[in-house]
Amino acid sequence: MQKLSTYTFLLFIWFTIASCTKKVTTVWVDDLTLETFSEGIRPVKAKTNYKTNPISIGGVQYERGFGSITTSVFSFYVNGNAKRFTAEVGADDEGRKDTPIKFFVIGDQKILFESGEMKVGDPAKKVDVNLSGIKRVGLLVTDNIGGVKNNITYCDWANAQFKMIEDSLPRQISNSEEKYILTPKPADTPRINSAKVFGATPGNPFLYTISATGKRPMQFSAENLPQGLVLDSQTGIISGKVNKKDIYRATLKAKNELGEASKTLKINIGDTIALTPPIGWNGWNSWGGKIDREKVIASADAMVKMGLNNHGWTYINIDDTWQGMRGGKLTALQPNEKFPEIKEMVGYIHSLGLKAGIYSTPYIYSYAGYIGASSEFEKGGETCEPDKKKRNSATLIGKYRLETNDALQMAEWGFDYLKYDWRIDVNSTERMSAALKKSGRDIIFSISNNAPFEKAADWARLTHAWRTGPDIRDSWNSLYYLAFTLDKWAEFAGPGHWNDPDMMILGNVSMGPTELHPTRLTPDEQYSHVSIFSLLAAPLLIGCPIEQLDDFTLNLLTNDEVIEINQDPLGKSARLMADENGVQIWLKPMEDGSFAAGLFNTDDFAKTPQSYFRWGNETPKSFTFDFAKAGLNGKWKLRDVWRQSDLGEFDGSFQTEIRHHGVVMLRMYPVK
Repeated sequence: MQKLSTYTFLLFIWFTIASCTKKVTTVWVDDLTLETFSEGIRPVKAKTNYKTNPISIGGVQYERGFGSITTSVFSFYVNGNAKRFTAEVGADDEGRKDTPIKFFVIGDQKILFESGEMKVGDPAKKVDVNLSGIKRVGLLVTDNIGGVKNNITYCDWANAQFKMIEDSLPRQISNSEEKYILTPKPADTPRINSAKVFGATPGNPFLYTISATGKRPMQFSAENLPQGLVLDSQTGIISGKVNKKDIYRATLKAKNELGEASKTLKINIGDTIALTPPIGWNGWNSWGGKIDREKVIASADAMVKMGLNNHGWTYINIDDTWQGMRGGKLTALQPNEKFPEIKEMVGYIHSLGLKAGIYSTPYIYSYAGYIGASSEFEKGGETCEPDKKKRNSATLIGKYRLETNDALQMAEWGFDYLKYDWRIDVNSTERMSAALKKSGRDIIFSISNNAPFEKAADWARLTHAWRTGPDIRDSWNSLYYLAFTLDKWAEFAGPGHWNDPDMMILGNVSMGPTELHPTRLTPDEQYSHVSIFSLLAAPLLIGCPIEQLDDFTLNLLTNDEVIEINQDPLGKSARLMADENGVQIWLKPMEDGSFAAGLFNTDDFAKTPQSYFRWGNETPKSFTFDFAKAGLNGKWKLRDVWRQSDLGEFDGSFQTEIRHHGVVMLRMYPVK
C-alpha cells in the first residue's frame, strides 16, 4: 500500500513537471484570419492601421499588430491553452483627436486589463495579462461604455500576441446551439400571403404576383381588376398597364382541391410605389464579386423551388461588379462578360413572377472598382478593368453626369430596383431620383450607405429606402447597432419610404475577405433579427445563397404572420417603448387596430464591457410585460406570432420567459 502511494506521488510529480515544461509558442494575432474573430461594425486591418497606413501610436510606428475602428470587438476561444496575452495599445495617430477611447482585455467575464481613457498622441500602454486557465478572451475598444453609439475613431493593438501551449491556436467561439424550429408548416388549404396593397405609376408596366401557400395545383382568379391588367390563372401573375390614376380594390382568390382563400388587394395607381417594404434577395453577402448570370438565375430558381415566392419574397438583386464599358444607343453602362444577354435574364426572372434589381453609384468607380454613373469624359471613357487602386476614385463624382442614360437603360432592360451606393449627398440623390421617375418604369430607388440622419426628410422625399448605417456583419454587436438604435428614425418611415438597416445575416454569409460560413448569430439572435426587422418595417433582403438554406433558416423566412407584420399597409415602424432590466419592448401599430410587440432580452448589451461578448453561461430571463409601460391599457388577446398560437386574454400584464438575446413576439388584439 505504501509502495502504491509512493508510486502515485512520483507519477503526480512527473505530470506536474511535464505540464510545466510544455512548449509555449508565440501566436501573433495579426497572423490569424482576423475577420473571423472580429464582431465589430467595421473590418479589421492586419499589420496596418484602419486606413492601411503604418500603425502609429504617440508618434511611434509598429510593424506588427492590427488596427480597427471603435467599437472594436474580438472574441477568442483559447480553452485553457493560453498562458499570456501581450500588446501595446492606443489611439492611432490618424484618429479623431477629440475622442478618448478605452481598451479592455476580458477573460471569462473578468476584466484583466483596462487602459483608462486614451487620446490621439498619448503614448502606447503595455498590456501583459495572465490567461492561465482562461477559456474565452475578449478584446474590446470603445469610446462610450454606456452604449453602442460612438464617435468612430482608429484604435490599434500593436505587437499583439498570445503565448499558447504547444501547437494550440486561438479559435472562434463556436455557434453550436440547437436550431430550434417554432413555426408550424403551412396548411394544405390555400392562404394568400402577398401584400394587401400595391402601388404603381399610371402607364408604367405593372407586375404583381399572388403569393399563396397550400397544396398544388392551385388556380388563381381576381375580381374587379382595373382595366389594362390581366391575370394568369396558373401562376397568379398580374401584369399589364393601368393608365387612369385612382385607387382600385380587387378581390384575389386562390383555390385548390381542399378549399379557397380570398384577400382584398388595394391597387393604388398614382405617384407612390413601394407601399410596403421591398422583400427579396441581394447577392453581395452571398457571392460578392463572384456574382454572375448563372448565380442570379440559380437564385431566382431557388426562390421558387424553396417556396419563398409563396410567402411574398419577390426581388432578385444584383450588387456590384456587373458593370462593363459604356456604350449602346444610350451611351449607358453595359454589362461585362459575366452578364451576357442581361435583358433576357431579367425577362426570365419576371416569368417566374419575381422582380429584378441592379446596382450603381454616382462615383466614377464603384467600391469594387467598376464603372459608375459619372465620368471625367463626356461620353464615359473609363476602363472597366476592376482595380482596387480605383478605390481612391470611389469617393469622386466626375465632371459629367450620366444618370439619365443609365436609368433609361435599366428601364429598357426591365429592372425593378436600383441599389445606389456611395457616401450619400442630396444632389446625387435628386438627380438619380428624377432620372428613374422619367425612365418609363417603376424602379425602387434604394440608397446606400450611412445616410446622414439630419437629412432624413430628404431621403424620405426622394427615395424608397435609405441605409441608416454601415454594412452589416454577422454579429450581435453589428445587428444591435444597426437595428436596435433606429427609434429616432421611425417618424420618417412609411408607405413609399423605408428605413433600411441592410441585408439579413441569416444562413451562410460572406463578409469582406471571409469565405461563406454559417452566420455567427445564435438561433435566439436570429429570431430577434427577423423580429426587429419586421417590427421596424424594414426592407427584408436575404443575404445568403438561397439554394443553401437549411430547414431552420427557411422556417425563419417563411412565417407568414411575421412577414404580415413587416408588410402591414399602415406602414408604421415600431417604437421603443421601454428598456429596463435588460429587456426592450418595441411596439408597432397595425392597420386593423391591433399591435405587434417584440419583447427582446438584450441583457443590457453594451452597458458593461462584459456584455459585448458571449460567455457560454447565459440564461433565459423571466419577464413581466406591463402593458401600461407600452402605453396600452385594459385587456388584450395575445397571440404568439412565431409559434402561431393563441395565448389567451390578459388584463394589464403578461408574464413570459425570454431566452438570452432572444425574443417573444406577440400580436395584441384589444378585447372590447
